[in-house]
Amino acid sequence: MILVIDTSAAAEIVLQREDAERFLRHIEDADWVITPTIYIAEIANVFWKYHAFQNMLIDACEQCMEDAVAIPDDYVDELELYKEAFAMGCQARMPVYDMFFLTLARRQNAGLLTMDKKMKDTAAKLSIRVL
Repeated sequence: MILVIDTSAAAEIVLQREDAERFLRHIEDADWVITPTIYIAEIANVFWKYHAFQNMLIDACEQCMEDAVAIPDDYVDELELYKEAFAMGCQARMPVYDMFFLTLARRQNAGLLTMDKKMKDTAAKLSIRVL
């Protein structure tokens, strides 16, 4: 099985929160875990927020970023996805940032790992499996 992991699921894993073990089981069972390269910018921004607003130490943030970046097996460049992601975003009235993950999942017939409720709902409407 192919999985697309989004930033919210990665943060859940590296912060060892409630759904981390469930996500890790899916990753271990997967043949291939992929994500768009925008994931890197998003994960860096997540941990910038943890540092800026939650006083998380910079060293801890950097370690979480390293751990999150190591989760996917491969990254897919947005250059291959942006037109379809834009069209999907316009249709679903959702940010194109999110649509990169859904576009990739749909193209690869992949399951999606996310904590984002709106993304889960949109994925269901597009017949994308959410795990």
